[in-house]
Amino acid sequence: MAGKGGSLGKNLLSTFGILTMFQSALICTDFTDGLYRLVRFVPQLAESGLKKLVFLHVVPLGEGAVPRPDEEGIKVARDRLSAALENVPAGVEVKVEVKSGTPSVQIAEVLRSQKVDLVILGTPGRSLLSEKLFGSTMMNVCQRLTVPLMILRPNLISTYTNAELALRCQGLFRYLLVPYDDSEAARYTLERIKTQAQAGHPLEQCLLCRVVDEVSRNAQLRQYAEENARKVLAQRKQELEQVGISVRTEVRTGNPITELLELAVDVDISAIASASRNVGKLIELSVPSITGELLRKSWHPVIYFPIR
Repeated sequence: MAGKGGSLGKNLLSTFGILTMFQSALICTDFTDGLYRLVRFVPQLAESGLKKLVFLHVVPLGEGAVPRPDEEGIKVARDRLSAALENVPAGVEVKVEVKSGTPSVQIAEVLRSQKVDLVILGTPGRSLLSEKLFGSTMMNVCQRLTVPLMILRPNLISTYTNAELALRCQGLFRYLLVPYDDSEAARYTLERIKTQAQAGHPLEQCLLCRVVDEVSRNAQLRQYAEENARKVLAQRKQELEQVGISVRTEVRTGNPITELLELAVDVDISAIASASRNVGKLIELSVPSITGELLRKSWHPVIYFPIR
């Protein structure tokens, strides 16, 4: 039965084209992260499945005894983002929002007024400790979000040629690497993927990876853990194939973050997808989150599903 369901899903995809997990996105840029370049790639973003794009820049309040909106800064920012409105394909909606104030607060405000499936943000990698000491827009946003967040590294986006960036925009959600340890967060990630697929927005491919932590020197215990992981992944693969997603599985042994980042390089993935309850919270100092570490360390795009 599973095989028939997977085959039917693939036939539908090949007939009507690949649909993606997300159809609308809020793209936030501070003009130092490279994401402002995406205003010139609206047609390519539309090819990735996005039908609504909202570009947002937040201008700091002007200095003075009473902080006021920087009207000149707002005008300059709006002019820089206006290119997004010049080459819009039929059936695609594009908006430009320029706000004044604190980025995390204004992002939350725009999310309340603009219904989108995804927030796209550029942020440099940093350690958990420095983040707690000096703050992070990304983590402040994570604590407020109810929709998924996609992190793109400024170092990469800024250095892509136009041709490279066009290809990246076309395949944002083509192939996801999903860390899977059968935890609440891992199950939540798969449920979100399955829900989107059942709503008619599946992704093209998915790689489920279980990293067995090498904490025991007992070879038999490690072998048992690996065999159990393969059984669990086989079950999850069957569930995803029933909704039309092509799935690969892999079991590795070692440090989860190290192995996942190496696998992301070895396999031609588009992004890593993971969920968490604790990203951006103080509990992370004592109970590290794999999702949080991926958001901080991965050079590949990371899609974070917040559990609320």
